[in-house]
Amino acid sequence: MRLLSLKLFLLFIYLLFPSIISAEQIPDIKNLKIHKDPKKVADITFRNSDDLMVSLEDFKSKLIIINFWATWCAPCREEMPSLDILQSNKKMKNLIILPINVGKENIKKAKKFFKELEIKNLNLYYDDSVKLANNFSLIGLPTTILINKNGDEFARILGSVDFEDKKFIDWLSTYN
Repeated sequence: MRLLSLKLFLLFIYLLFPSIISAEQIPDIKNLKIHKDPKKVADITFRNSDDLMVSLEDFKSKLIIINFWATWCAPCREEMPSLDILQSNKKMKNLIILPINVGKENIKKAKKFFKELEIKNLNLYYDDSVKLANNFSLIGLPTTILINKNGDEFARILGSVDFEDKKFIDWLSTYN
């Protein structure tokens, strides 16, 4: 009888609080830090490859990945192709990836970097003032900020990862 009561109690908890169970399904991705309480992101601006100002507000209601990188950063070079492939993933229709160069480099050098790596699905953005790096309290490159449809930072990745990782894509698609 006690065992039956315990099973019913656990079933009740599972039905009442499904988020407790799903929280355990967080992918085991190195360097992924998921915020307990998402942080509101202020409207930020940066430049595109045509030297025009772009606002984060331009991508409202999208799942946003901001990837801060530089051409001299070896881990950035390593992860950029998988980030490019993620942008073309049909499962992630509502995703926009904003690779923002914060290396204080000229746009020509950044374009050459994209060409060398055969980046085809990503647009090039940059922040030559490094204001964004300071606003997001970056401590190294690459750093990836994940922003939900409400404009809140819900996670970040410090260092490089494989954005083609199935566990990561499955987890990220729950926010899409």
